Amino acid sequence: MRRREFITLLGGTAAAWPLAARAQQPAMPVLGFLSPTSAAPSAHLVTSFRRGLQEAGFVEGRNALIEYRWAEGKYEQLPALAADLVRRRVAVLVTVGGETSAGAAKAATGTIPIVFNVGSDPVKLGLVASLARPGGNATGVNIFTAELVEKRLGLLRDLLPAVTTIAVLSNPDFKAVSVINVRESEAAAKAIGKEVAIFNASSDTEIETAFAKIVQARCGALLVGADPFFNSRRGLIVALAARYAIPASLQRLAA
Repeated sequence: MRRREFITLLGGTAAAWPLAARAQQPAMPVLGFLSPTSAAPSAHLVTSFRRGLQEAGFVEGRNALIEYRWAEGKYEQLPALAADLVRRRVAVLVTVGGETSAGAAKAATGTIPIVFNVGSDPVKLGLVASLARPGGNATGVNIFTAELVEKRLGLLRDLLPAVTTIAVLSNPDFKAVSVINVRESEAAAKAIGKEVAIFNASSDTEIETAFAKIVQARCGALLVGADPFFNSRRGLIVALAARYAIPASLQRLAA
């Protein structure tokens, strides 16, 4: 073999090595991340999510990829976003922000593993068969936000015993959870001898309008429903509560 031919063959073989090595390596797993809110107010949650993955040995961009889908507060878009992640063939679908995103994921796939966090009983929601043996393709965490409604109203009563009517801010776009929050609020208020007035809001403008109506109705306190959208608008709600001097109870959600 001539020297020039040997160098050409060696160069061609060396160039082929990285391609062969890549062909032998398994494709990086893709994780789906589904949220009903926006990226900016959820930045700290994404940071924690990445940190948890790193503790499990997965680094985004190195040995795992993450596909993010944000509904930007428009809960009706969650089913389409979940279906898009299923078409992407993600290895696991992580849903944050409660029942609506978890329900959308569950409706989109019966085979891809789903990890959720919800504020209500996942068995009653139809996400799992039981708490001890979830079964199916979904598992996750229940943070018991629905169970805290009575406690939160009790705290407002203890702090403001003279208040007779407490406003409840509810997001009708949160579907069944909103109904549960309203029902639990009405039952808990009746048990402590108070009345509640329900005000709906599903956008920044509607939140501002609701506060104006709460003032007009002369409600003495405000209970903000457990909702991912309200959680992402804490700054606005706190500012409005301060402007109108309305004592308010907000519940900080983990996601």
